[in-house]
Amino acid sequence: MAVAERIYIKCRGDRELRGVLQAYDQHLNMVLSDVEETITVQELDPETYEELIKQSKRTIEMLFVRGDVVILVAPPLRTA
Repeated sequence: MAVAERIYIKCRGDRELRGVLQAYDQHLNMVLSDVEETITVQELDPETYEELIKQSKRTIEMLFVRGDVVILVAPPLRTA
C-alpha cells in the first residue's frame, strides 16, 4: 500500500470504496481522495418475495475511513 496509489476497500455494511490513498495509520484509518462509494442493499419484494439487489453510487472529493470498518484493502478491481 503506497500513498498516491488507487485502492479498493471493502467495508462492513456492504460498502465498497475506490479512491486514491492520501494517508493511513497502523489502525487502517485512511484518507482517500477522488472516491467512488458503492452501497449495496438487499430488499425483499413484498408481493413476489423475490430478493432485490439495489446499488447506489456517489462520488466524494475527500473521505476519512475509520479503520474498524475496513474488511479488505486491495488494488482496484479490473473489469474486462
